[in-house]
Amino acid sequence: MPRTDRERRKLLTRSARDLGILFTGASLGSVVLANMDRLEQVAVPVVLFVLTGLGFYLVGSARSLLWPGIVYGLSLLTLASFALHGTLISDVATTGAVTFFASTAIPTLILTVATTRRLLWIVVPAYLPVLAMTTVVTWPTGRTVFVIASVVAGWVALFITATWLSASLRRAFGGMARLGRAHAVERQASEFEAQRRRSARLLHDTVLATLTLLAHSGIGVQPEALRKQAGEDARLLRQLRLGGTPMPRSSGGYTLEHVETGDLGHTLESVKQRFGRMGLQVAWHGSGQILLPSHVLDAFLLSLSECLENVRRHAQVGSADVTISEDDTSVRAMVTDAGVGFDLDTVDIERLGLAESVMARVRDVGGKVRLFSSPGAGTTVVLEVPK
Repeated sequence: MPRTDRERRKLLTRSARDLGILFTGASLGSVVLANMDRLEQVAVPVVLFVLTGLGFYLVGSARSLLWPGIVYGLSLLTLASFALHGTLISDVATTGAVTFFASTAIPTLILTVATTRRLLWIVVPAYLPVLAMTTVVTWPTGRTVFVIASVVAGWVALFITATWLSASLRRAFGGMARLGRAHAVERQASEFEAQRRRSARLLHDTVLATLTLLAHSGIGVQPEALRKQAGEDARLLRQLRLGGTPMPRSSGGYTLEHVETGDLGHTLESVKQRFGRMGLQVAWHGSGQILLPSHVLDAFLLSLSECLENVRRHAQVGSADVTISEDDTSVRAMVTDAGVGFDLDTVDIERLGLAESVMARVRDVGGKVRLFSSPGAGTTVVLEVPK
């Protein structure tokens, strides 16, 4: 049975349990109050009322139709018990209590079979004995028309309610299932887009940078450094071809191993050495002994590396300054160069290198980026990430 059908059946059977106990208890109370002066004559019906109520309690946890069938049998015995020793009901109060029991408590069992249309066909065969028994035991009161009308109305009302509630729950659970599938599709699409963006950043930060160096004949870069960088890029492409998911590495490269936390002080030196091999001298200022969550540290250092790569490629200088600072809530890096600078209004900052590898990467971990530059006055980029 599908999970939605199980949940629907559970709700229906629990509704039958609660309503059955409520209506049976009300009927029992009415019978006791109407016969306070002769309780010994209704002792057997009272006991059967109690047993029926206990049966309704067990219906709520039943997974089969066994307990609803037992409760139905106890209900018929309860009605029949009023005819024991020829003591048929003769007062109006007891007639009302018994009629209420037959027209409300017993038909709540319809809820337990409403999950399947085929089972609803047993309602009519189950209704006829109840109607006949109730009519017989209340015949002496002369309220036969009232009794028959009440029982018919109660069973019809609960039959309509059960079928409507079952259909409504089916539609509700079906809608929830469709919503869940739509959410899964949307989440998959979001993950795919995030992966696409990570792949674009990865290729921009590694392979594309190396190809750019090769296009310019590796000017300013030691041949050994260029060969090492090309080897690392080749290894990365092999990992991608084999289906690996490279993780950012604090040195600016990528690895297949995942780390949980990272120390900023252990990684700044590797970034400095990497760009030193590439011809850019980096001067570090401030403390590097800062612990950051792994994903924040990765985004911070890879964005910082991209800023230094932009200095190396575009600033037309051989050095840059990086100042690291922190407070109680965030860590900042200020990358400054004395290069040619540029006009913020004329340069498209939506280019992949700045928009994705710096701004979007920092924004994804809850940080922010500020950029200051003007022609001939150098460039300053401030990266800020939360701790």
